[in-house]
Amino acid sequence: SRLGILIVRHLKRLERVILGYLEVPDGPEEEARLAILETLQCTIEHAWPRMPCRLPVLLKALLRLLWDVHTERGPTPEPVRAALLHRATQCLILLDRCSQGQVKVLLEGVHSSCEEKRVRECLRKVQESS
Repeated sequence: SRLGILIVRHLKRLERVILGYLEVPDGPEEEARLAILETLQCTIEHAWPRMPCRLPVLLKALLRLLWDVHTERGPTPEPVRAALLHRATQCLILLDRCSQGQVKVLLEGVHSSCEEKRVRECLRKVQESS
């Protein structure tokens, strides 16, 4: 957050780091994934003009994270899973705002075909956000 809009100078590298951390679970407390979601949220807030061009990659990674958190059967406590789902949902909402509703449009088909209750709930929150 110290860099503010100047973060755009590092977006390409930062995007690779964020995607790498989102893909891999890091133990029961998921500290790294929670921290990287916070980093992504801060990045979206500060570099929002540059986010629409990164939307396809980030949307795919966040949807994959939602699915992985829902389906993983590891030792991760329920509050940690809930925190991951909440932060990923918040990132999706921010992406939708800075892309002028493109996320909602892209998620329409996913939401209607998804049968998993928790993932569906996250997608519903994104659809209902204003």
